[in-house]
Amino acid sequence: MKVEWKLHLFQSASQHYSQEVPMKRWIVVNLLLLLSLSLVFASGAKERQEQKVVVYSSVDEANAKKILDAFTADTGIKASFVHLSSGPALARIKAEINNPQADVWMGAPSENHIVAKEEGLTMPYKGGVFDAMALQFKDPDGYWRSFYMNPMAFAVNTEVLKRLNAPKPTSWEDLLNPVYKGQIQMPNPQSSGTAYNIIASLVVIAGEEKAFEYMKRLNPNIQTYTSSGTGPSKAVAVGQCAIGIQFTPAFFEFIENGYPLEVIYPKEGVWFEAPAVSILKGAKNLQAAQALVDWLVSKKGQDVFTDAKTFFYPIISGAKLGKGMPPFESLKTINVDAKWAGENKKRLVDRWVKEVLPAK
Repeated sequence: MKVEWKLHLFQSASQHYSQEVPMKRWIVVNLLLLLSLSLVFASGAKERQEQKVVVYSSVDEANAKKILDAFTADTGIKASFVHLSSGPALARIKAEINNPQADVWMGAPSENHIVAKEEGLTMPYKGGVFDAMALQFKDPDGYWRSFYMNPMAFAVNTEVLKRLNAPKPTSWEDLLNPVYKGQIQMPNPQSSGTAYNIIASLVVIAGEEKAFEYMKRLNPNIQTYTSSGTGPSKAVAVGQCAIGIQFTPAFFEFIENGYPLEVIYPKEGVWFEAPAVSILKGAKNLQAAQALVDWLVSKKGQDVFTDAKTFFYPIISGAKLGKGMPPFESLKTINVDAKWAGENKKRLVDRWVKEVLPAK
């Protein structure tokens, strides 16, 4: 409206002065009006340039940077982030509830975002393609939506297995083989949402009592419980251990980079993560936060996951799939109710700390 008014004034003034005032004064008026128009346009450009969004990212740092750099390149909105595993992220968001320092929580399995919703830490938003998304990938009230998915798996270092003269495990039960003593790494559920996915999977597969008995029996074969959900992939890639347990993206990345890894999906089945994104309550850059949420589940945003070699599985049909990744529907997955997982997370993790960790 402001630009249209200036243009109208410019046209009227041009007609008037061209008829009634000397040429020099007509030129001066034109120059002043053009200067006014340029200031209007410059002000609008400055506002667009100054748009920003601050993100707490539970996506690993390298992939978070790839994703957010692509978002900035596509939209012009500057995105900065702090990397935090799901546990520390939730704790910081809770501590900052009266003065939020971030606008968006990006990443961490959806059950963590259910907890954030229940504790009043996030706000609803149903923009973009929300209505068209599959039910398992969104909160019905709009508090969170998933933006990618990945299955749980083992990765084995084939050179280490050969040195140990050990077979490749094909099941969760196989991991109890004494030949793997001190040769397995998995994340710690106290700090990692990935590790909680493992616990919840085992509870669904075997029942709670048998699952906890299994994890205690597995302890002698665990070399270390890593604080990060992607820690095991780094260790197994360089041969620090024979087996890593976590979600698949980092495994595929190491394979592409020439490391002697092989991905194995246990025959009992696996749960998959569906990391979510939420807008934090009191977000200071709300419009930019909404733009990021919309972009993450757009066709352009989903294709970035493959183009940037994140090795994440897209959640919308028609998006690209990374090289060497088997179609998601070809895997044997188990159904874990996200609401149950969210409601039982604290109890199951507390039980793990009380019963499994001391046995280690």
